[in-house]
Amino acid sequence: MTTRTENVTPNWFAAIMGTGIVSNAAATLPVHAPGLRAFAVVVWVCAATALAILCCAFAAHWTSHRTNALGHARDPIMVQFYGAPPMALLTVAAGAMLVGPDVVGTTVSGVLFVVLWTLGTAAGLTTAVVVPYLMMTAHDHRQVVALPAWLMPVVPPMVSASTGALLLPHIAEGQWRLTLLALCYAMFGLSLIVGMLTMASIYSRLVHGGVPPVQAAPTVWIALGLVGQSITAANLLPSAAPAGISGGLRMFGIVYGLVMGGFGVFVFALAAAITVHAFRRGLTFSLTWWSFTFPVGTCVTGATALGTALGSTLIHGLAVVLYVALVGAWGTVAVRTVRRSGPRPHALPTTAAINVASSSVA
Repeated sequence: MTTRTENVTPNWFAAIMGTGIVSNAAATLPVHAPGLRAFAVVVWVCAATALAILCCAFAAHWTSHRTNALGHARDPIMVQFYGAPPMALLTVAAGAMLVGPDVVGTTVSGVLFVVLWTLGTAAGLTTAVVVPYLMMTAHDHRQVVALPAWLMPVVPPMVSASTGALLLPHIAEGQWRLTLLALCYAMFGLSLIVGMLTMASIYSRLVHGGVPPVQAAPTVWIALGLVGQSITAANLLPSAAPAGISGGLRMFGIVYGLVMGGFGVFVFALAAAITVHAFRRGLTFSLTWWSFTFPVGTCVTGATALGTALGSTLIHGLAVVLYVALVGAWGTVAVRTVRRSGPRPHALPTTAAINVASSSVA
C-alpha cells in the first residue's frame, strides 16, 4: 500500500527554496512599498512551516522506505537534487535573520539562523563532495551526459557564503569574525570554480547535443542561481571585513558583480529562449518548474546588493523588475503544485521521470 512518504524525493525541497527566496528578496529590496514587509513575513512563515513538515516527511521516507530512498540516492539524475535540502535550510535561515524577529523575536530568530545555517552549510559541503565522488566512482559512465541539474550540489556552498554575510556583523571583531569571513570566501571560491567548470560542460553538451528533453527544460535556469548568488555574496561579505581589506573586497565585489552580471544577462536570455522552445513542444507542469523561482530570486538579491555597493539606481530598478517577475513565477508554480499534490501527494511529478529521456540524449 502506498503511503504519503513513499515517494518523497529531495527535489521537493526546491519548493522551499523558491518560496523562501521570495521572502528574502522582499526583505532586502531597495524599496519600501506598503505591505511588502508583512508579505515577506507571511511567506517566510509558510516556507519555515513547509520546511519543518518536509524534513519530517523526508526522515520518515528514509526510515520507512529505505529501498526507495537508496534507489533515489543511487540514481544519477535524482542524486543531484540532494543539493536542494541544504539550500532550503539556508534560505529559511536567511529569512529567520531578515524577517524572523517580527514573528519570534530577536533571540529566537538568531538561534534559529545559527542552527539552520550550520546544518545547511555542513550538509551543503558534504553534498558538494559526495555527489561528484559518486558520479566518478559509482555511476554508469556509458550513459552520462552533462545536465543543468549537475549544478544543484555545487551551489549550496555559495548560498552559505552569501547568507553567512548576515551572521558576520553579529560576531565581535577579531579572529572569530575573520575566520568566518575567510570560510565564506573559501566557500565562494569552491562553488564558483567548480560551478563554472560544470557550466562549461553543460554549455558544451547543449551546443553539441541539443536542448534537454522537454520536461527537463526548466532546469536550465539553475545556472542563473550560481550567477545571482555569487554576486550577492561578493557584495555583502565586504561589509563586515576588517578596515584594512574592506575597501579592496568592496571593489572586487563591484567589478565581479558587473562582469558576472553581463554573463547573467546571457544566461537569462538563453534560458528564456529554451523555455519558450519547450512550451512550444508541449512542456507540462512538474516539480522542475520550481527552477523558475530560486535562480531568479538570487538575481534579485544580487542586483540589490550590487546596486547598493555601486550606488546605482538603475541596478536597483532592475532588482524591482526581477522581483515582480519572481512573484509572478512563484505564484503560478505554487498554485499548480498545490493543485497537483493535494488529492494524491504520491503522484506529484518528480525529476526522476525525465531520467530515461535525459539518458537518451547524447
